[in-house]
Amino acid sequence: MNYDYNNSNFRRKNFTQRGKFDKSPGKYKQKVMLLKQMIREYVHENAALIDELEEVQINTIIRKEERKFLLRKLCEYEPQVALEVQNAAKESFPQSNSVSGTPTDPKKPRRKGHTEKRPSSRKSSSKSRKKIVQPIPVDHNGKPVFPIELGRLTVHSLGEVVHNKPDFHTEFSIYPAGYVSTRVYGSLQDPTQKCIYTCKISNANDMPRFEIASDDWNPPITGDTPDVCHSLLLQRINDSLSLNVVSTRPRGHDFFGLTHPTVQHLIQNSNGARRCSNYKWIKFEVSREASRNSQAYADDNDAGLSYEYLQRSINYCKYKMAPDVLQRPEDFVDSKDNLVLF
Repeated sequence: MNYDYNNSNFRRKNFTQRGKFDKSPGKYKQKVMLLKQMIREYVHENAALIDELEEVQINTIIRKEERKFLLRKLCEYEPQVALEVQNAAKESFPQSNSVSGTPTDPKKPRRKGHTEKRPSSRKSSSKSRKKIVQPIPVDHNGKPVFPIELGRLTVHSLGEVVHNKPDFHTEFSIYPAGYVSTRVYGSLQDPTQKCIYTCKISNANDMPRFEIASDDWNPPITGDTPDVCHSLLLQRINDSLSLNVVSTRPRGHDFFGLTHPTVQHLIQNSNGARRCSNYKWIKFEVSREASRNSQAYADDNDAGLSYEYLQRSINYCKYKMAPDVLQRPEDFVDSKDNLVLF
């Protein structure tokens, strides 16, 4: 069959067929439209899940605060419950005790009438626990001049040693009534802002009462041990950010400054300290070189004690949550390097 391609009717018919073919949706075009519709549905579903997750997190924080409030009220009306809570807190945060001893060799025979000379435990413990302290300015009566600046810690009062009450001292620490110290840390309202915390020890019905109060109008944190107060403070820092930026493992004695060698030396030389029967005496050596390293003592790299390292931990956690949006911290180290910064 011969076709006349120059015929106008043939060209008009062919153009009409091609136009119909172009206007009709193809197989791939239908797939693209279907994929777009699925993407829109997934986006809406993801947004709904995010809103629901935020609501659950808010409800969780509210329930935690309600539980704490109810526990405090229960402790006020039931003294027995308060004692149980205090005992549970003491068991949860025990102080580390290290006892050094030299076991006897069972294979080695002993001679009759021969007694081995062993150094006294007091001398050996005093040598192993010898600490370096910095010189403190004193007045004409030999008493220290306050406030005492010890790096990030400032001591305003040493208080008075309560030697006749066994609860006011342990094997490693003395809790003088009236002791006051301050340090700078993250605010409870906004942990990225600086706040001055005042640590106090008082006598409440012949029992030591520890308190951490901030200058941002928040109610003070009280407890029967420094570790309880410090743990509650760290928990509130995490709750205010809705992030676990700092470990709640307490270091209350360090936060109060009771483990600082200079503070220990001053408290140990206070009146009545030698009458504390359970306390183990520590030997100190005064050195001017200790003043250079006072700021780097104990809290130089702990986010639970240092404001600077708390900010590093906050920036690190925020970056890990949104690495594509936030700027990478300068001191960030990838987990592949097996290094831990905080």
